[in-house]
Amino acid sequence: MTVLETERLALRHAELDDACFIVELLNEPGWLRYIGDKAVHSIADAHRYLETGPLDMYRRLGFGLYLVQRKSDSASIGLCGLIKRDALEFVDIGFAFLARVGGQGYAIEAATAMVLHAQKLGLQRLMAITTLDNHASQKVLRKLGMRYERQMRMPNESEPLSVYAMDLEKTAKERDRAIVQ
Repeated sequence: MTVLETERLALRHAELDDACFIVELLNEPGWLRYIGDKAVHSIADAHRYLETGPLDMYRRLGFGLYLVQRKSDSASIGLCGLIKRDALEFVDIGFAFLARVGGQGYAIEAATAMVLHAQKLGLQRLMAITTLDNHASQKVLRKLGMRYERQMRMPNESEPLSVYAMDLEKTAKERDRAIVQ
């Protein structure tokens, strides 16, 4: 089910049939370095990840991580979506793309669409977390208009994370004001 479209991308619900792609993405060096090893090394592992992650979140909350496909060739290139983590007060935006499509603007394109989607869902505030050294993701977050707020540690984790946030109501009003002018 397609949730959002941009000029070049379609964001849709992930499905169990996407397991091969999930194994590939979750074993990318960037995923392992910046997000961590989710122990997804087989199709069965990918099914478990999908069932307990994105698919569960769609059922419970109506949103989650969406599979990102290029419209030009329907190639799966990443994940981008909204996540509700117990350790964060507000919903956060997350994204990850295959290294081979890096530098083509897909992350900012998908994430911008996701911010607009969050506004349509009526979310008041949006957060994001990154490892301290994930400068590429931090750059995307700043382009979205998110601001660095603080460092935090997730429960049972030793590595500190950078926390970014934005007030979606304020962002919508500023965008509407710019359109009127």
